[in-house]
Amino acid sequence: MSQAYIEYKFKVHPFQPGTEILIAELGYAGFESFVETGEGVTAYIQKGDWNDAILEGVQILNSQEFSIVYAFSEIGQKNWNAEWEKNFDAIEVNDTCVVRAPFHPETTVPYEIIIEPKMSFGTGHHETTFMMLQYILENDFEGKTVLDMGCGTAVLAILASMRGASTIDAIDIDEWCVENSKENIARNNCKTISVYLGDAASIPKNRYNVVIANINRNILLKDMEVYKNSLLSGGALYLSGFYEEDLPIITQCCNKLGFTFVDNKKKNNWIAAKFVI
Repeated sequence: MSQAYIEYKFKVHPFQPGTEILIAELGYAGFESFVETGEGVTAYIQKGDWNDAILEGVQILNSQEFSIVYAFSEIGQKNWNAEWEKNFDAIEVNDTCVVRAPFHPETTVPYEIIIEPKMSFGTGHHETTFMMLQYILENDFEGKTVLDMGCGTAVLAILASMRGASTIDAIDIDEWCVENSKENIARNNCKTISVYLGDAASIPKNRYNVVIANINRNILLKDMEVYKNSLLSGGALYLSGFYEEDLPIITQCCNKLGFTFVDNKKKNNWIAAKFVI
C-alpha cells in the first residue's frame, strides 16, 4: 500500500537515552515508524495525520539535558512494505536460533522465530536484543516464570517460551508494541505469554524466576528495586540497553540491592549483563 509521509530527521546528543525517550514521545504524538541512525533517529508520520504543531507535546525537545536538531520534508509515495522487506534480513543467533520475517524462507534450526516488527523495537538486529537472545539460548528456562520488561516485538518472550518457560508476562509502555507483541506471539503459536500495557508499576503481583529488561540505563536504574522485588530467591536478572561505560553504575546499583554479578556480553560497545539474587 502506498502512502504519503512526512519524514523528520533528528540529531540527538547524548544519543542515549535521548533517542529512546524521543522515540517514545514521538510515538505518543502520532509518528508510526522509526529508524535509528548513527546520529539520532529518522521518524515518519502519514501526511494525513500531520499538522504544523505535531511536535508541541514532545517535551524532550525543550529539555536542557539534550541537544536535538531536526529537519523535515514530505517524501514521495512508496510501497513501504516492499521497502521494509528489502532492508530486513533474517539473523542467526548461536547457530540454533533464527529470527526472520514472514516473507523469509523457512529454516531448520531448533528455534525459528517469525517477527513482523512494524514500529516496534526488537528484531534481533540491534546488539542489545541479539545479546539477550544469546543469554536465553545459553541458560535454562525450562519451567521458569519470566518477566520481560520493555518487550517491544516480544521476541525475547517468544524465545523464552520456546525454551520451556512455564509462564511469561511481557510489558511495554507503548500501545503499538503491545499490539505488535500480541500479533507476533500468535504468529509463533506461543500459549504461555501474557502482554500488558504499562511500565514497572504494571507488573502483576507474580514473583518470577527470571526478569529480562532490555530498556535503557536510566530506566533500569530507576526500576531496579522493582525488579528485585519481583524476583524469587535464587532468581536471575538479565539487563541490556546500555553502554560499556555504564556497566559499573549498573553493577553498583545491583550490588546495593543484594544482586551478585555473574557475567556480561559486549557487542559494539553495547552491554548485556546477568545478575542473580
